[in-house]
Amino acid sequence: MIVGGKIERVEADKKSDGKIEGLSINITLDDIKVKDENLEINYTYSAKYEKGVGEIKIIGVLYAKEDKKTAKEISEIWKKEKTARKLPMEYTSALISAINYTGSANGTLVARVLNLSPPLVPPKLQLESEPKK
Repeated sequence: MIVGGKIERVEADKKSDGKIEGLSINITLDDIKVKDENLEINYTYSAKYEKGVGEIKIIGVLYAKEDKKTAKEISEIWKKEKTARKLPMEYTSALISAINYTGSANGTLVARVLNLSPPLVPPKLQLESEPKK
């Protein structure tokens, strides 16, 4: 369960006054540190405005507390794979949704300063299982 979080860095750039024709949101889990049942999830939220109009990048941390079994499972998977795709899907969906909410809310404030449209996407994201090879 996510118990908190913080934003560590915000970068924003408006490169042109061109018409905004699209927005690409990218969320990356950079690292997961586990100590007992406490998790620290480092992430990067990036909103790129199409045609090179601008970009907003938010780097932050989520804090979570899980039962020891779940924390150990997540730790082992992360150490081996270093990818969110291998983590339990329901857990990753919760993380991505929380990061999306934080990025969209705080990104909206940054976008306003730069006169960009808010980086909003649907509030609940679902992950699909990895395609079979």
